[in-house]
Formats: sequence, structure tokens, C-alpha cells
Amino acid sequence: MNGDEAGPGLRCLVTGATGYIGGRLVPELLAAGHRVRCLARSPGKLRDHPWAGEVEVAPGDVTRAESVAAAMRGIDVAYYLVHALGTGSGFEDTDRTAARIFGERARAAGVRRIVYLGGLTPAGVPERELSPHLRSRSEVGRILLDSGVPTTVLRAAVIIGSGSASFEMLRYLTERLPVMVTPRWVRTRIQPIAVRDVLRLLVGSARMPDDVHRAFDIGGPDVLTYREMMARYAAIAGLPPRVIVPVPVLTPGLSSLWVGLVTPVPASIARPLTESLRHEVVCQEHDIDRYVPAPAGHPIGFDEAVRLALQRVRDAQVTTRWSSASPPGAPSDPLPTDPDWAGGSLYTDRRELTVDASLEALWRVVEGIGGDNGWYSFPLAWAARGWLDRLVGGVGLRRGRRDAERLRAGDSLDFWRVEEIEPGHLLRLRAEMRLPGLAWLEMCTERDEQGRTRYRQRALFHPHGLLGHVYWWSVSPFHAVVFGGMARNIAKAAARAPALATEDGTTVR
Repeated sequence: MNGDEAGPGLRCLVTGATGYIGGRLVPELLAAGHRVRCLARSPGKLRDHPWAGEVEVAPGDVTRAESVAAAMRGIDVAYYLVHALGTGSGFEDTDRTAARIFGERARAAGVRRIVYLGGLTPAGVPERELSPHLRSRSEVGRILLDSGVPTTVLRAAVIIGSGSASFEMLRYLTERLPVMVTPRWVRTRIQPIAVRDVLRLLVGSARMPDDVHRAFDIGGPDVLTYREMMARYAAIAGLPPRVIVPVPVLTPGLSSLWVGLVTPVPASIARPLTESLRHEVVCQEHDIDRYVPAPAGHPIGFDEAVRLALQRVRDAQVTTRWSSASPPGAPSDPLPTDPDWAGGSLYTDRRELTVDASLEALWRVVEGIGGDNGWYSFPLAWAARGWLDRLVGGVGLRRGRRDAERLRAGDSLDFWRVEEIEPGHLLRLRAEMRLPGLAWLEMCTERDEQGRTRYRQRALFHPHGLLGHVYWWSVSPFHAVVFGGMARNIAKAAARAPALATEDGTTVR
């Protein structure tokens, strides 16, 4: 079948389904009538997505040829949405290796098309002068185009959508700084694109004619400087006009630290974003419209994209965020369940209380922890730990929550990630702050033999080397205040919670 003919749904493989774009692309492909398989290193992170029961999940990693080969079997279109944003040295080698494996396995499996979302590169700038991140994304596109499989490379600059790293950076810089001294890149011209248009073009690329094999620049209708974007954001958000003073002294490294200080985006991710803004990134062609025609109202302008994103944030309907994917190097080992496991020492702090509240009220407090609700214990200590983490390049506390009331497996939660959740009973968080070891925080709600509501809490730490042991014993004197106070205050918050009406008309406190 020629790729431009409408027909039965295609079989699509999506990599990066736990990430920002991938997590939004999957339901769009399903809505278009396609069948979807997701390649995921941690399949459990997809379990609680609304579409989880409609897709096939293949465990694996893009750097492992055997798992990629298995995931490619029977696939028509393979989406490559994996980027090493925020990684340390050596990320270009990782990107290069993964792209080669993906292209080779796609060709061997007879995949009809590869679709890749890359970065818009500045015209006339030698590749050696690009930021390492942008240079790597450009190289990945070339590798996939050279794979022997018909390939569509979509090259975007700044993506505007609720939860995107670029939008969060713009949002927090503008909202938190009425007067700001800014780096020179705020005067760089950029062609942003709404995330809805990115998704529309990704879905439409699946049915491109078989002889289309090239890269496309994609962008919205507006070309703006970053300074203009901040000014327009302020106007749309109802903020007073911002005073912006560009200065030439802020290097990319200092810029990333400045962004990391003011916004939830850590310096490790802010740096590649800001480095990519050193050069003008404006579309040189709009050929994509010939193959994926834009419906009425598209492409969406910058102002409308910001309005839509802000509405999603205000309505607590942010489906995915930049932090949806684990940061590179984040611990991923599950909590060891065998008390005699071979990993060595496992330090534990246990707390258990009887709570004068219903099980439902206690669970609401537990599931609502973090973000604006805080951690129910010694706020200054938590804030200090968050700042310390950001100073050493970690994510800190500012990632907050995707949803103010509900959590799902894989969600980021300040400097934790939801490793496991059993609604009404268990919440297990895995630490993603910088630590000399692996750490978990586990909260359980249950009834005892007398029918009373019980709260159980465990903090666990697996030290790495001598430094890990020293760390645990140096902070353990504060556990009574931090973890003990947390357990007591969670119990008090549950006891003070207002009554909740149930489906049968009764109320529980």
C-alpha cells in the first residue's frame, strides 16, 4: 500500500512513551485508528496512563539491539522520540549508538517509515559551532535518514505546551522576575510551535508517501525574540509589564544556573535549552504542509498556544510534563523486597500511628503530599535539602506535581518519583535527589484488627560506599524531627480533613 492512501490503522512503535511528547502522541495515534506498541525501559510507568489498556508494551531500551529488534516485529511506522537531554559527558556517543541500532533494526524488520522529532538548526551555522545537544540531535537525524528506511525528520525549535520544559522555563522566568537582567540570547529570533501542531504533524507523518525521505522544518506562524515571548506571556497571563535588561556577561553555563535558580527546570536541562538559543532558529521552508495539510486554525499562533497551555495548568489537566521521563542517571533500581538481599546494607526508619480519621481521609492526605501541599514536616529542612540538591546539579524540590490530587506510577513528585502506587493503600517514592546511595519513602494506609485506621511509614536507604554510610549516620539524628514529624502531621491533617460524600450518600471523614 502506498503511504498516502487512507486505509486500516497502521502498527506504530513509540519510543519515549514515558516522556513529554511520547506520552501525548500515543493517545493521538490511537484516536487516529492506529495500533500502538510502546518500547519502555520501565513498563510499570505506563500502567496508570488512561490509554495503558489499549497499547502493547515491549520492555527494552533503545541502546539494546535485541530488545529493539523484538519491538520492531510487525511494525509499519517507528517513532524515535528519545533524546539525551541533560546528560553528562558521553551523551553524544549514546545518542549515536541508539540511533544506529534503531535504524538497523527497523530496516531488518521491514519497517515502512521512521519518524523522528529533532531540533531546528540555524541556517548557515557550521555544525561544529552548534551546541552539543543540538549537534547531537542533528546527527541522529542524519543517521536515521541513512538507515535505508524511508524517514521523516521533523525539526522544531521551542515547543509551547503545558508541561514542556521550554514553556515552564518561559513561564517561571516571566512570572517570578518583574525585573530581570538577562543573557544575550533573549534577543535571538525563534519560531516557536504549539505542542498540538507537533502532535498533528507527528501523526500525519505516519501516512506520508513511501518516496518521501527527508527533513522538514516545523514552526508556528510567529517569529519572536525570547524577550518578545516573555513580554507577550506577561500580557496573556495578566502580569504587569516586565523590565528586561540584556547583558553580555552571562555565559551558557551561568545562564543555565540562573534558569535553574528561578525555574523548576534544573541546570542540567536548562543548559542545553539555553545553548540552543544562541543562534537564530527560524524555519527555512514549510514543505510539510504539502504532505500534512494544516486544518483551519492551524498552525496555532504563539499567543493562543500560551493561552491553551495556561488553561491546562489552571484546570490541572497537564497530561505529561518535561519531568515525566526520569532524568539521565537517575536511580532506577526497584526497592529490594528480600530482607537478606545481596545488595548489602539497607537502613530503615519506621513510623506507625493510629489515626483518628477514616481510611479514605488518610489516603487523600497521603496521595496529595508534596508540591504546594509540602511534606508535613520541618519545611525549612525540606527547602534546604532542595536548594542543596539544585546547587549540586540535582532536580531540587521545584518539579512539584503533575496533578494536585492524583498520582500515577512514574510521576515526578518534587525530588522523588512514584515507583509504586496502590490507590487507597500504598505510595512508594524513589529518591532522585543527589545522594551517596539509593533511597525510598514508603507510606501505607490500612485497618488494624480492631478496625482502626493505621498509618505506616518507612524511609529506606541503601548506601554506596563509605560515604553512603557516613551520610546515613550523620542525618539519622534528625529523623525523629523530619520523619517522625511527617507521620504525626499527616495523621493530624487526616483527622482535620472535611467529610467526604460517598456514592451511597453517606459521608466519611
